Amino acid sequence: MRALLIDDDTELCGMMQEFFAQSGYALETAHDGRTGLKRALGDPYDIVLLDVMLPAVNGFSVLQQIRRSKPVPIIMLTARTHRDDRIAGLNKGADDYLVKPFDPEELLARVDAVLRRANVSACGEPVRRFDAIEINVPVREVRLAGQIVDLTGLEFDIFELLTRHPGRAVPRDEITQTLLGRAASPYDRALDVHVSHLRDKLKGRSMIRTVRGVGYIFASEPQT
Repeated sequence: MRALLIDDDTELCGMMQEFFAQSGYALETAHDGRTGLKRALGDPYDIVLLDVMLPAVNGFSVLQQIRRSKPVPIIMLTARTHRDDRIAGLNKGADDYLVKPFDPEELLARVDAVLRRANVSACGEPVRRFDAIEINVPVREVRLAGQIVDLTGLEFDIFELLTRHPGRAVPRDEITQTLLGRAASPYDRALDVHVSHLRDKLKGRSMIRTVRGVGYIFASEPQT
């Protein structure tokens, strides 16, 4: 697996390269936003690890520009502990975030979880159809009335998980543990942000319903 770490902390980058190499990852690094963006857009990476505070171009701007061009999974790294800062990254298309200082093993676990979600989708499952929605799981594509819906990797994974069990409430803990590799926190709004984006993009808020105190339910019935 080939990963790109964009962070101006050269000592951290060196340690992460050694740590990831032990687990079979080729981790490449860039130390400013402009260089990182050029490499992320020009080279094929399986995942990008992106610091928020970067020289030249900040991490949020890098994130937005990558998202306009490539569907590569992105995990944000931030020393900012305020919830609004983390939500800002999710709103701009990040698949996950991790607050500095972090445990390298936790970062690796989150990388594995993101990549595992992508690999599970290549299972050859037939296309799912729900009214005007078509979900092509193997190619990770969603269409609404024939038009491709522009989803981030994590938005697709959440939608794919909910549509496995139409009509059944999927608990928040199950979603976060399966897709994010961690237990849900009562104060963690990451999942709510992604679901809100999904509703907007699918133009049907009643399709994904909130079950108070439980989780979410996909309310449409599959076509036969």
